[in-house]
Amino acid sequence: MCQEEMQTEKLWLNNAQFFEEIGRMLQNGHSVTMRAKGNSMFPFIRDERDSVVLQGRRDIAVGSIVLVRLQNGSYVLHRVYRLEKEAMVLMGDGNLYATERCRRNEVVGVAVKIIRDGRFVDCTSRKELFRARVWRKLLPLRRVLLYLCRRWRI
Repeated sequence: MCQEEMQTEKLWLNNAQFFEEIGRMLQNGHSVTMRAKGNSMFPFIRDERDSVVLQGRRDIAVGSIVLVRLQNGSYVLHRVYRLEKEAMVLMGDGNLYATERCRRNEVVGVAVKIIRDGRFVDCTSRKELFRARVWRKLLPLRRVLLYLCRRWRI
């Protein structure tokens, strides 16, 4: 079948419907791949270039990338910055100061892979978690590092 013969249908959903469906799929044991939107996870996840493979709730550690439905109803895909007894603090890799607080039960899914230029990057590998830990420690220099990453298109 040639490409002209193939038809694809598009289904347009608002953000609430989109993320609710993702939550349902993850809750039913499916993996979900979604295209990255926004720059809050730059340089580890790039807007419109990368996709993220999510799975349902799993063990969560500092450095995990989680999809969370915040109490105000919005969704964020950010990294766990600090774990507390029943809560956690999240921060996007591209953020300089902004954090979110959420309860552990607000986690919708956990990123297990990033698809970048056709390659799969395992978010849970020692190498990726090490890179995330170093990036976290470089927070005081993040403004300069983000500028350099954008400038050199790293």
